[in-house]
Amino acid sequence: MNVSKSKEEKLSLEQVLFWLQVDGIISDADYQKCKPYTHNKKKHPLKIVVDCEVCDQTRMGKLLSLEELTQWLASKVDLPYYYIDPLKIDVAAVTLVYSQAYASNYNILPVRVSDDEIVVATAEPYIRAWEADLLKMNHRQIKRVFSNPEEIKRYLTEFYSFAKSLKGANAAQAEQSTTFTAQNFEQLVELSKSSDVDANNQHIVNLVSWLLQYAFDQRASDIHIEPRRKQGNVRFRIDGILHSVYQLPSPIMLAVVSRLKILSRMNIAEKRLPQDGRIKTRNIEQKEIELRLSTMPTAFGEKLVMRIFDPDVLLRNYQQLGFNKTELAVWNKMISQAHGIILVTGPTGSGKTTTLYSTLKKLATPEINLCTVEDPIEQIDPSFNQMQVQHNIGLTFAAGIRTLMRQDPDVIMVGEIRDLETAEMAIQASLTGHLVFSTLHTNNAPGAITRLLNIGVPAYLIQQTLLGVMAQRLLRMLCKHCKKPAEIEDVQWQALITPYKVEKPKQVYQAVGCTECRHTGYLGRIGIYEIFENTPTLKKIIVTDCDTVVLQKQAIKEGMRTLRFSGAEKVAAGLTTVEEVLRVAPEGVDF
Repeated sequence: MNVSKSKEEKLSLEQVLFWLQVDGIISDADYQKCKPYTHNKKKHPLKIVVDCEVCDQTRMGKLLSLEELTQWLASKVDLPYYYIDPLKIDVAAVTLVYSQAYASNYNILPVRVSDDEIVVATAEPYIRAWEADLLKMNHRQIKRVFSNPEEIKRYLTEFYSFAKSLKGANAAQAEQSTTFTAQNFEQLVELSKSSDVDANNQHIVNLVSWLLQYAFDQRASDIHIEPRRKQGNVRFRIDGILHSVYQLPSPIMLAVVSRLKILSRMNIAEKRLPQDGRIKTRNIEQKEIELRLSTMPTAFGEKLVMRIFDPDVLLRNYQQLGFNKTELAVWNKMISQAHGIILVTGPTGSGKTTTLYSTLKKLATPEINLCTVEDPIEQIDPSFNQMQVQHNIGLTFAAGIRTLMRQDPDVIMVGEIRDLETAEMAIQASLTGHLVFSTLHTNNAPGAITRLLNIGVPAYLIQQTLLGVMAQRLLRMLCKHCKKPAEIEDVQWQALITPYKVEKPKQVYQAVGCTECRHTGYLGRIGIYEIFENTPTLKKIIVTDCDTVVLQKQAIKEGMRTLRFSGAEKVAAGLTTVEEVLRVAPEGVDF
């Protein structure tokens, strides 16, 4: 039953409780639990119900959430439900509709502005005085939508604070320079020197703080700030996919980049050469988070990428990382060896750092001296002895390993094997009784052998020292709140499991999309793995002109499971989709 009122009044707790009882959602006991708060006019009725921890009788007593109650109430008051996704809102446009004071007074938030319509989110369906004012000012159609009252309050403050800082930064820039054009690279460099806003301007400081907290809140793994001809683009990578977040005027973007370079101790005067830096800060829960920064000169200025390292993500147990029992048994067997080389391969962003740090954390007991040489140090951990590569003073990976060899180590982690000298030093370390971990960039695990041969490592040394290689990728996980059963075709299943013979699962799931996952159908990521163990048979195949396909086929015969097969297990377990595995995992060999 839809309910409507004509009187201008706030939604009451009595009315909400009455509807909840009529719909059979709450019990009499829960009704009595909430009733004493009917005189509380400061909190929205839905927030009071949630704070009372009321159970949903129609869903086996599950606690009602504020978002669920919002969706339910939207249908009761005959308004469209609207989930506020800040990534899809043009902050600059919506904050021009009302002043912050006016919007706060009615607790309303414009969420979309077009040439003929303004969409406004409200949590008070019977207060409509603001509509008449908006019509007078804009002469556009007004559409009301119903949203979470706490989200309206939160983003109202955040959006207007951001807009205020942006306006202040623009005003500061206008005082310093009245024009800003960029016709070519040379002109851009000259003009940018005279039109930078002060990076320590309080408005810029606020913009940077907002940007970082916003990224933490949205579970971003990377922040991209990209200069373009007339503006700067800000994008977040969330669950492996880039999302456009905001556009900044070019002078403001330059000031934001300068501010971040100051915080990460980079040289702000140097804009022609790439630089690296790091920032250690806290999120809104006061948990420490590290960011690794990298700049790159482009035609329109410096591009800045920040990788976010959350300690809770970097240090996980193997089950959280996605290892199955077979993979875990092989991996534990390899890392328990006294000496040899273990390689982890995969493209950038495939989870290599998380796997290595989680493994090293397990190995770093008081009886073990564990040393690393990295470029840069991804995450500082008190259990390790970590060294930072510094090419400008001659401290390369090879020089770092040479130093570590004199530090009586038991386990050595080399950030990456990039050249023959580093590979030779890593091999020397393994030959002298050390367990060495490192990374390579290859498509699959057997491909690491070819890569080592190509950079000049003799085949006999690979045979003697290499314990094994693990290739990995990260798959987006299906959102558990909205995934639904689906059918899988024989052709799709064969594409995943070839050359293995595994029966097709009776049920798989597909991505749908809901408010929890931003309508993507996916929430979070999990690893898939391909572990190549260097057995006596495989050692015989590792020769100077080694054929990777032959090596891969033999490894599969001896029990290696491909990345796609690892992904197929995740599909059968209902964790991801066939499409996601095919998107991420490389194609296997034909048998």
